[in-house]
Amino acid sequence: MKPYFETVKSFADVRVTDAGVDTAEFLEASDGLVQLFDLLGTGVFGFVQSDIRGNIAGVRSRFEANKEASSTLEDLVRKEARERKKDATACLVRLTRGLSFTCASLQNMQSDTSAELYACFKRSYDVVLSHHHSFIIRSVVGVALRAVPRRPDFYARIAQGGDVAQLDVALARWLAGLHVLVGRISKFLEDGGYGRV
Repeated sequence: MKPYFETVKSFADVRVTDAGVDTAEFLEASDGLVQLFDLLGTGVFGFVQSDIRGNIAGVRSRFEANKEASSTLEDLVRKEARERKKDATACLVRLTRGLSFTCASLQNMQSDTSAELYACFKRSYDVVLSHHHSFIIRSVVGVALRAVPRRPDFYARIAQGGDVAQLDVALARWLAGLHVLVGRISKFLEDGGYGRV
């Protein structure tokens, strides 16, 4: 099997122009993110995967309905706003939250190499997502976070037998691209009054 980062589109390769973030490429990279959660283990992040899949589907549905007017995420949101609709925009807001959580968690993992993964994910959850969730959801998430695999197991799953040092380089590049996209999309949504990430 090939290492994970050789099988999915990297967020670092999603085109960004003056017009905005390429919608099709962004959706393709987001699909790859769902596969990353599969590597964490069955059911560990089922709630995140389900949410991300649903939000990708919501944005994709709008994109597929009018590709020309939705070629960038920014165009998609503006067009929906002109039509006084918010379905895909709401999905993009929630998807961006999920991407932000993932990005922060994996950045924590890379910067704090002595911490167990569940601690890295918990720190990120507390900052990025917990204030969007009810007490019950926060409790469910707390239990799920405890099921995150150990760092060596996670790396082995992503590397798929490849070199872990090369994996770290690919992960850093993927995260840098994701970080830029999340920041850009969040700022656009908030500045335009389309939704707060």
